[in-house]
Amino acid sequence: MFKRLHIYFKERYPILPRLVLGGIVFGEIHFIILLNEGITKFQIGIQEFIGAFTVFAFLLWLRIADDLKDFETDKVLFPDRPLADGRVYKKDVVIICAIVEAVALVLNFLFLNNFVFCMILYFYGYLMSKWFFQKAKIQPSLPLALVTHNPVQMFVNLYIISFTVIKYQLPFVTIATVMALWTLYFPALIWEVSRKIKAPKDENDYTTYSKLFGYRKSTRFVLILTIVDIITNIILVWRLNKISVAVLILLVSWMTWKFVQFIKDPEQFVLVDKVERYTYLQESTMLLTIVVFLLVGKI
Repeated sequence: MFKRLHIYFKERYPILPRLVLGGIVFGEIHFIILLNEGITKFQIGIQEFIGAFTVFAFLLWLRIADDLKDFETDKVLFPDRPLADGRVYKKDVVIICAIVEAVALVLNFLFLNNFVFCMILYFYGYLMSKWFFQKAKIQPSLPLALVTHNPVQMFVNLYIISFTVIKYQLPFVTIATVMALWTLYFPALIWEVSRKIKAPKDENDYTTYSKLFGYRKSTRFVLILTIVDIITNIILVWRLNKISVAVLILLVSWMTWKFVQFIKDPEQFVLVDKVERYTYLQESTMLLTIVVFLLVGKI
């Protein structure tokens, strides 16, 4: 079983990078709210590490649930995936998922201040895993699946925000919390749509947005989302670092150029590859803004 799980994690959910991702997601939202509220003295302890681990654990659950939901489809369209080709058994991932989520929930109950929001997050994850009990309607419709499933990132953000404002006794509704609620939602949405935009020659039986709406319209939609997303980022860093604002503007300008290039010629590169590179640079800029502010103050 351990050998099979090693295969699964290596190919579908690399543990160390995803743990780092959990820490980045939690830390970015947590600290950007605090800095915007003028708080620079932090009380970092086991709670923050549990919060980051919970993000890791929850995303693991989504990964496994998604693979289980798509098992039959993957056997046809992606037969080389570890579950589809039989190298990993369903029971393997179900067992490890149950253990990891149980640990996360127990730790949240014992140590964190926002267990209600943790349960809200997991309840939404459960509804997603069950297709909101409307599988016959949602599964065949890519737009409907996006509308019902993609808001999950906002629930992750809400979980982090609730912990932060409760711990530091901050108001729940401020410009910073509202922007933080959206700031990582958009990158997830942009990536999800972009990975299903293909050049006409690359289309197959897999349903994509480019097949449904055409690659030009789909790419323009993602471009609009990208611009809206960068506005939320700029609002969050405006009071912290004007250099970061300039960097974010340069990044979104580069990404806009790539979108325009793809619209003109979709065969010159895979769109999601450029989106992923842009997202890494964008989120790195947000994290560096926090670090620089703590080291030298406002710029």
